[in-house]
Amino acid sequence: MADVSDPMINEAYLDVRSDKSDTNWLLLDYESDRSDKLVLTNTGSGGLAELRDALSDSKASYGYARVTYSNDKESQREKFILVVWIGSGCKVMRKGKISVHTAYVKEVLRVYSIEVAARERDDLKADPIIVRLRKAGGASYDGV
Repeated sequence: MADVSDPMINEAYLDVRSDKSDTNWLLLDYESDRSDKLVLTNTGSGGLAELRDALSDSKASYGYARVTYSNDKESQREKFILVVWIGSGCKVMRKGKISVHTAYVKEVLRVYSIEVAARERDDLKADPIIVRLRKAGGASYDGV
């Protein structure tokens, strides 16, 4: 069982979701290699690129981000994504717990359009994620 009880996690989640805040991502990491307690380790306003840079190859982490994109010339959309990061150097026992722990993370980071399973930083490039968000959004007038 993952411990997601840190109140700073919910505060950061609400901050990312707020239209009044510039914060558009958060990052959760395990408190230590042996701990199942997740803590807020970073937030930012630099979008997916900044979130990508904050990830560590030696860790498993959870990210949550607001992604803004143009659906056409007249409109902008904001959607939220949940990122499940497993770095290439992440320990085997930690990898084994990720699927179970993700369910607990989803109880706190509740509202999102898509889940992105990321193993490499390139998995968090904006363009492919926006394509997925458009498909998940339903109405598409660009044939995507």
